[in-house]
Amino acid sequence: MSENIEIAVQVTPNPNSLQFMVNRQMVENGSFNFDNVESAKDSKLASALFKQEHVSGVLIGTGFLTVSKEESAEWPKIVPGIIECVKTFLATDEAVIEADAKKAATASGSEAEQVIRDALDNEIRPAVARDGGDIVFHSYTDGIVKLHLQGACSSCPSATMTLKMGIENRLKQLVPEIKEVVQV
Repeated sequence: MSENIEIAVQVTPNPNSLQFMVNRQMVENGSFNFDNVESAKDSKLASALFKQEHVSGVLIGTGFLTVSKEESAEWPKIVPGIIECVKTFLATDEAVIEADAKKAATASGSEAEQVIRDALDNEIRPAVARDGGDIVFHSYTDGIVKLHLQGACSSCPSATMTLKMGIENRLKQLVPEIKEVVQV
C-alpha cells in the first residue's frame, strides 16, 4: 500500500517550515498542532515525526502536514527521513489522530462571532493552509478578535503582515465593529 502514498514537498513563507502534501485524508476537518513531543501524545504520526532529528513542530491538516525544523538544521538532510516516516506510518492504516482527541468545533457565540468563524473556515484558513499553516479562532470580545497561528504561520516572518493587512482588513469588511485582530 505504501507505493500508492504520494508526498509532494512545498516551501512555505517560513524558511523553517515545509508543507508535505499527501494524497490521503489525514484528518476529517480542521487541523491539529503539536509544538513538542509531549503535546503529540494523541497522534502516533506526530510522535514518530518528533523522533526524527531536528523536528521542532508538526501541524496535521486534512490533506497535508507542515513540519517545522530547528533553525540550525538543513532541509536537504532531514526531508528524506520525514517522507519515509510519513509513508511508513500511513502504510499501517492507523488513525493519524486518536479518536478521543478529535475536537468538534462549536458553533456557539454571537452573530458577529459566527460571521468571523465562517470567514475563517471558508476563506482564510484554506488560503493559509496553502502556505502550510492554520489559524484557529480563540475569542471575540469588545471588538478584538484573537486568533492562534499554527504550523508555518506560528513563526513566519510575514505572519504579522498577513494578520494585520489581510485577515484584519477582511474581517473588518464583514464585521465593521471589529477594532483589531491579534495573535495569542
